[in-house]
Amino acid sequence: MNNKYNPFEQFQENLDKASKVMGYDYNDYAAIRYPERELTVYFPVEMDDGSVKVFTGYRVQHSSVRGPCKGGIRFHPQTDIDEVRALAGWMSLKCAVAGIPYGGAKGGIAFDPKGMSQNEIKKITRRYTAMILPIIGPERDIPAPDVNTNAETMAWIMDTYSMMHGYTIPGVVTGKPISVGGSVGRTEATGRGVMLITKSILARLGKSVKNVKVAVQGFGNVGSIAAKLLYEEGAKVVAVSDMSGGIYSEGGLDIPKLLSALPKGKLLSDIELPYKRIGNKELLTCECDILIPAAMENQINDDNAGDIKAKIIVEAANGPTSTGGDKILEKRGVIVIPDILANAGGVVVSYFEWVQNLQSFSWDEKEINSRLERIMAKAFANVDTIATEKSITYRMAAYVLALKALVEASKLRGIFP
Repeated sequence: MNNKYNPFEQFQENLDKASKVMGYDYNDYAAIRYPERELTVYFPVEMDDGSVKVFTGYRVQHSSVRGPCKGGIRFHPQTDIDEVRALAGWMSLKCAVAGIPYGGAKGGIAFDPKGMSQNEIKKITRRYTAMILPIIGPERDIPAPDVNTNAETMAWIMDTYSMMHGYTIPGVVTGKPISVGGSVGRTEATGRGVMLITKSILARLGKSVKNVKVAVQGFGNVGSIAAKLLYEEGAKVVAVSDMSGGIYSEGGLDIPKLLSALPKGKLLSDIELPYKRIGNKELLTCECDILIPAAMENQINDDNAGDIKAKIIVEAANGPTSTGGDKILEKRGVIVIPDILANAGGVVVSYFEWVQNLQSFSWDEKEINSRLERIMAKAFANVDTIATEKSITYRMAAYVLALKALVEASKLRGIFP
């Protein structure tokens, strides 16, 4: 990670600010500043060429005070314990903002799956699952997909966990393929939630989504779906990017055509496109009304926050804005819809999937999307009310809402023993 940027310290700093807004004593929220449990594992895997590599993996459970822990698993070479701690903490806050009965967790393995065979990735996933198996489970800690993981990854985890117990346990993970207990609407859920929140903030400002200029950094699952849904709502998506770079068109991109031209697993740089090529840095500062960072952490920071032209930022990624960047944006009057509100759609529909698994029934996609829309609308309204009443940013309002829920639950349960 960048030495100047520690995501866990950023999480704690914002939590401390929210506690001051609420007038909390340190004792009221001291436990929430730290994870409940951390597990670091080192495990060997035999690669296709016969060599043995040792991988480092993490699973952090931040809080179970409001329910079982919940959070994704990412495969990324820069994953470290502070990143996973922060992501777990943000998950606790996200679940509280959405009002669903989960606490936060996160996991990761420090490696780059690109260039590895499917067999190697599967073996790494299964061995990691075996190593964290003592602390996960449908009533304890439920993983889900994150960066460089997907529905198939979750199927491997579910199968490994089930084999260890001797029977199929679909509720141990969410984001699974539908054929093994997944839920319709889950793949699109995070991107759909971003679209819904974008429409909510525009409506709050008395604006329509029609012809609003949108730029999306990160054209993976979340970013591409958010772009597609906003395009369908009438927004003009002027720029998108992935790790290979981006494309820009002042008149707007044809998102459905772009998606159909982009084979699974391919990057924007791999295909010929009739659009201007730009870099990720250029995308963040391009001419647009709404910027949606949907890539990694620390993309908007002290170095570039002053150059951003968007008036609204909707954080589809986790932690894309540094504390320093946040302060600059606030001074400039840029509205930032924080990650713990904007990208909560994924965990909301994960909750739906988990409930369906536990109850052995299923909802159709119309029901899923309708329930998601109601929950996201309520979450936005709650955060907006606090922001207005206390004259604070949307980020701080979301932290206040979440911290209040966690502190109340902690006080009701008390400190054991």
